[in-house]
Amino acid sequence: MIKAVIFDMFETLVSLFEGSTYFSEDIAADLGVEHDPFRKAWHETEEARTLGKVTIEEGIGEALKAMGIYSEKNVAMVADGRKATLEDTFRVIPKESLDLLHALRAKGILTGLISNCYSDEARMIKNCSLYPLLDAAMLSYEQGVAKPEPEIYLRAAAELGVKPEECLYVGDGGSRELFTAKEIGMHPVQALWYRHMMFEPHVPSPVFDEFPHAESRKDIEEMLEETV
Repeated sequence: MIKAVIFDMFETLVSLFEGSTYFSEDIAADLGVEHDPFRKAWHETEEARTLGKVTIEEGIGEALKAMGIYSEKNVAMVADGRKATLEDTFRVIPKESLDLLHALRAKGILTGLISNCYSDEARMIKNCSLYPLLDAAMLSYEQGVAKPEPEIYLRAAAELGVKPEECLYVGDGGSRELFTAKEIGMHPVQALWYRHMMFEPHVPSPVFDEFPHAESRKDIEEMLEETV
């Protein structure tokens, strides 16, 4: 019996492809540098940013130092660009996501979140209208562990007071999140409702045939009706 639904955040409850975007190529253009060297320097700080070892500003600074273009002005410009884009993402939370969380809670089903995120994203998540509708939220920046490590899934289940096998896990498939969910006994579902908005090279994952697919949030409710 499914007692809880645990969600991914980005490309599941909200999308970074909604409204304006600010990916590595956009940052490189703002800085006036070649994209490939910047992307390499930026990605080298990703683990530290994700695990809460550095703030987003510190991570930006490290990448810029590696590029030889560090300045407080450049750090502020990139941080402000990210902030504006994240505000765009969270300004209008999709009604479908809010409706789904409300519907689950009305049925007595617990709701959780596992998100790989940086300091600026963690702040946005905790201040958004989705957050009060979550019974547990595991943010990698705060937890010091990230998907696909099983530990962050187990922490979410423990916080919810349920067994992994009592959890439906819903995510777009990035960071091999669905595979770990399955390995520890959760019931993974690949969320595809944002896929039409994605563009390369930023598509988080391929479509996996080995997992059930949800084309809309309503599909999640229908799946639960079959199991609850």
